[in-house]
Amino acid sequence: MANPKPSKRCLLWDYTNTRDRPDAIDQLFTTPPDSTTKPTAAAAGETTTTIPPFKSVHNWNAWYPPELKGRLPFRPMIRTRAQLDTEEWDWIRDSDAEMVHYLNEPERQGISPADAAAWWLEKVVPELREKRGKKLVGPACASDPGGEAWLAEFMRIVYEDEETKKKKMGPDFLGVHYYSGDVEHAKRYLTSMYERYGLPLNVSEIASISRDPGDVEAFTEELSGWMDEREWVDEYGWFGCMAHCADDFVSPAAQLMDGEGRFTPLMRRLMGV
Repeated sequence: MANPKPSKRCLLWDYTNTRDRPDAIDQLFTTPPDSTTKPTAAAAGETTTTIPPFKSVHNWNAWYPPELKGRLPFRPMIRTRAQLDTEEWDWIRDSDAEMVHYLNEPERQGISPADAAAWWLEKVVPELREKRGKKLVGPACASDPGGEAWLAEFMRIVYEDEETKKKKMGPDFLGVHYYSGDVEHAKRYLTSMYERYGLPLNVSEIASISRDPGDVEAFTEELSGWMDEREWVDEYGWFGCMAHCADDFVSPAAQLMDGEGRFTPLMRRLMGV
């Protein structure tokens, strides 16, 4: 990962960073001489990087992280129904964000494909794409049979509407999540999703769940290079950049930030430093 391709990598920046350690994001834009001992904020001895190693930032929310300070494009998310019916909708609609994510593992939130498709067809597409010109990432479901079945039904409804209206109603990008420890299975799964729907992928969450640091590093390095070379992978985000594991499913070895807010060696490799 010495030569990252910044055109595809999205930083998954957890909301807890904005709350607890906003200055930690400055590490993304500086190159410290010793990344294992530097504090979270920019410090003496660091040099500003000329080309950020990431293309964009995503935090699973509608609100813009102020610590980003316009240094990279932000990708807001309509995570639940709440973002359609509150002031959060106004934030997304009126923002300068060029891309918006729609729903995070909705099959695990009790959202039906029919409801999600209705909101999409009646509000999201007309207001965000047709009126505002924003690109839309479709629902990102878990890479299991339940997630695949949910997505298939959502896409069926949307494409039926597209056929009736004779205009584009489907996503611009297929939202995808993937977690495992098998890099070859990951390649097969991502390829199958592209072949099934024919849409460029936005792999908005991906990570190895192995507890072995060497295995995680190998998985991350090989799959990053593989996705960089696939024209049909538009963006991908490694999970996750946060001080503590989100849950017991996530591997501590895959963390991109340590408990003190410093970027881990794995994150530094993704940055190419």
